[in-house]
Amino acid sequence: MKVGIYYGSETGNSEMLCEDIEAELGDGFDCDIQSLADVDPAAMQKDTFYIIVTSTYGNGDLPSTALPFEEALVEGKPDLNGIRFAIFGLGDMVFAETFAHGSMKLADMMKAQGATQVGERGIHDASGFDMPEDIALPWVQGIMGLMDADQAA
Repeated sequence: MKVGIYYGSETGNSEMLCEDIEAELGDGFDCDIQSLADVDPAAMQKDTFYIIVTSTYGNGDLPSTALPFEEALVEGKPDLNGIRFAIFGLGDMVFAETFAHGSMKLADMMKAQGATQVGERGIHDASGFDMPEDIALPWVQGIMGLMDADQAA
């Protein structure tokens, strides 16, 4: 299975987590890690499953590397019907009002263009004791289990 693992980040944490996710998936997947800054949503392929990891920046916004992707979604309104994705957000509950809103906003924008979200949005709280990979790796295994079940049906 082709898996696009895309990240939006200010400090590099999302990119590092994508590398951990790729390692967790193992050799059975054809993975491609890219910054959302380098991705045109209109070029996303139906035969690829997308895992998106993004932080939240400022007042619940997407980080700078995700802004070109956001702009292409909002202004270009690409048809994402048939695109399946899962999303994981990095945030900090110290900022409770906007905690992990970047990932929530991005998921909503993608669904508004017809993409289908697989599973629940994963979330890591930087003010907690767990490392991001402690939450993300079991989450991604659950997501891939849903994908396996969907393909078997």
